[in-house]
Amino acid sequence: MRYSKMYEALTKVLEKDEQITFAMTDVTSRQIELWSLMFKDRAPWINEDTKSMGLPSAISSELARLITLEMESKITGSSRATFLDSHYQKQIRKLRQFTELACAKGGIIFKPYVTENGLATQIVQADSFFPITFDDSGNITRICFVEQFRKANSIYTRVEYHKLEGTRLTIRNRAFKSDTDGILGSEISLESTERWSDLAEEITIENVTKLPIGYFKVPLANNKDADSPLGVSCFSRGTDLIHEADIRYSQISWEFESKETAIHIGESLLKYDKNQDKLVYPGGKGRLYRAMEYSQGAVDKPLLEAFSPDIRDTSYFNGLNQQLRRIEFACCLAYGTLSDPNNEAKTAEEIKTSKQRSYTFVSDCQKALQDALEDYIDAMDLWCTIYDLVPQGSHRVSFIWDDSLVVDTEKERQTDRSDVAMGAMQLWEYRMKWFGETEEEAKKAVGMNDQTALIDDMTE
Repeated sequence: MRYSKMYEALTKVLEKDEQITFAMTDVTSRQIELWSLMFKDRAPWINEDTKSMGLPSAISSELARLITLEMESKITGSSRATFLDSHYQKQIRKLRQFTELACAKGGIIFKPYVTENGLATQIVQADSFFPITFDDSGNITRICFVEQFRKANSIYTRVEYHKLEGTRLTIRNRAFKSDTDGILGSEISLESTERWSDLAEEITIENVTKLPIGYFKVPLANNKDADSPLGVSCFSRGTDLIHEADIRYSQISWEFESKETAIHIGESLLKYDKNQDKLVYPGGKGRLYRAMEYSQGAVDKPLLEAFSPDIRDTSYFNGLNQQLRRIEFACCLAYGTLSDPNNEAKTAEEIKTSKQRSYTFVSDCQKALQDALEDYIDAMDLWCTIYDLVPQGSHRVSFIWDDSLVVDTEKERQTDRSDVAMGAMQLWEYRMKWFGETEEEAKKAVGMNDQTALIDDMTE
């Protein structure tokens, strides 16, 4: 499915019914399509001469790793909370993978739904949903989800339309059949396809405050479409730089290939094999030898000549390394993540600034992801209530993010040790912070319980 083509097709179909004006523009739809292609190493500039370095997937993977590193989250509070947590943990275990897809394409949606076996979750990537309207708080109020499959020569498309008006949620399903990619084709009934025959054409739910989804979007502004409320790819600002890096990388590959050692040998020195209709090279090493025709004469080249020119690798790699540093800056990565770490910024201030840029962006992504997961949990809770899947009950969700992404943990620990040594921090406070002990456990470990009891007795 080409995202930009589907955007145009949906616009034509939906405008007839509800005079819909999409919150996104054709500029953003083309961007999402480009980011998706780049992530798959199928950027428009990739061809026989220009190879891909795989930078989009590498950038997305690294940021996803930093965002979800040692992340823990769970739902507690009641039997309903236990039920929700059992489904929630299935997604948490794959959260890094989902985050990588979101970083690459600008966003992702956690969409729970009810099945015969209870709850399930659909992970919808940015090139499979189409936001229509947002409220003043930036929450989606109308959206289309698109699902497609092929059967024989036909393409079947289901459009799931969600609309929130006040506190009324309306969900509609429509199906289409086409023989041409990029268009919806003619509308068909849901019952005509076995895959969607159990779905209702329309349902309405009252007393709903937000759409039953969790939308995680990368917290970056869209520098190509400043008014767009959608998230953008983590490498959106480095698109042109990545294109140039692929060119540099391809030039290096050609430099090594074109300068490969060879022996130029006169054809007269080679044996001709009639059965194979070709010249036979010494030892069968056809890659090493290149047959040449030499005319007779005193000034002719020798019949054997080594070809082994110098490779200009240093200049090429220096140029590529500088290009990678530009990409790191544009994509909120610390220097040395993609580029040669031996050539990383050397001054303490440069290193601190470089790492802080990455840590700040990662922290912003963690906050956005937490908001999305909280909305996702609320959506699961809504479906549990509507379909009476489990008795009512309160639930609380906790999140633990790895502080070392934002703080130099070892440096902070050394500082706390110095504070304990000079008396500015109590040893039991240190144990509570770094050993995870309660105040009672920490004081007992440092022998303060007897002293505390004595003070309490004196006070009484």
